[in-house]
Amino acid sequence: MTNTVVYSTRYFDGSREDLLTKLRQQLNDSRFEHVKRVEQTALQYADCYGVDRERASIAGLVHDYAKQRPDADFLKAISDYKLDPDLKNWGNAIWHGVVGAELIATELGITDQLILDAVRFHTTGNRYMTPLAQLIYMADYIEPARDFDGVQQARTLMTNNLHAAVAFQTKHTLAYLIADNKPVYPKTIDTYNAWVPGQDAKESLNG
Repeated sequence: MTNTVVYSTRYFDGSREDLLTKLRQQLNDSRFEHVKRVEQTALQYADCYGVDRERASIAGLVHDYAKQRPDADFLKAISDYKLDPDLKNWGNAIWHGVVGAELIATELGITDQLILDAVRFHTTGNRYMTPLAQLIYMADYIEPARDFDGVQQARTLMTNNLHAAVAFQTKHTLAYLIADNKPVYPKTIDTYNAWVPGQDAKESLNG
């Protein structure tokens, strides 16, 4: 059964159905279903980690709002919003979060910084992430359609320790990028340095 939230209009000027309608105009079928699964996963854990459910719903739904935009839109936005020019050297995997947050604010009128930061950091992570940002980072990683080595371990960690789950994802994502000879966005390295070293020792002490 869908875990629904009644929106208050504090963060988005409309209902959840209104937001879904706007998302439907931007995303293909598979991506649209994905964002709904991320929302539901975020809501599943929101109460456990003290995250506002309305923010969790909105952030989960909009995290990939810009995922299917053409590169030209992102390059223009980087200039228009005076973002770090180095962003132009990257691609959609980075842009749809970091730059997409600016498009969400302008086009959807969502200006809550906790929600926008959750979108900005959902692929790269960040040295500091609020519980909401951590939640969306993980919900995107473990939503029910994900199927990769380690996903069950990530889900188990998520039920017990959000920090450990974030460390797990960060470590495994970085390992994947290195093994596949892919470039590593600098913020991902910062995220690793902030979240991963010493985590195994912490788990041993807590276990």
